[in-house]
Amino acid sequence: QVQLVESGGGLVQAGGSLGLSCAASGNIFSINDMGWYRQAPGKQRELVAAITRSSSTNYADSVKGRFTISRDNAKNTVYLQMNSLKPEDTAVYYCNAEIRDYRTYRQADYWGQGTQVTVSS
Repeated sequence: QVQLVESGGGLVQAGGSLGLSCAASGNIFSINDMGWYRQAPGKQRELVAAITRSSSTNYADSVKGRFTISRDNAKNTVYLQMNSLKPEDTAVYYCNAEIRDYRTYRQADYWGQGTQVTVSS
């Protein structure tokens, strides 16, 4: 089985910083794109940032210049550094990865369990 385990998150004042990490483990042959999504109460889940295996990145307009996504392929881990946080960044953050299972050679989307980020004004 494949698992994504997130860490980080918490409560921070507006203007502060937080870092998230997400480590993949299990029957991993390869990991393609990785990313972070978020879902605020009453809203749909939205893409925050994504990164390819070769580290090309893509960001939502709302976080450009404030958030940085990175990955360590040797550790099967993706990171999200969040700076200049705003109350509207408050949400549950989920990591996502496209992982190929070495037993079946099938690729599928996997999700972390979610971690709460709360930004107080």
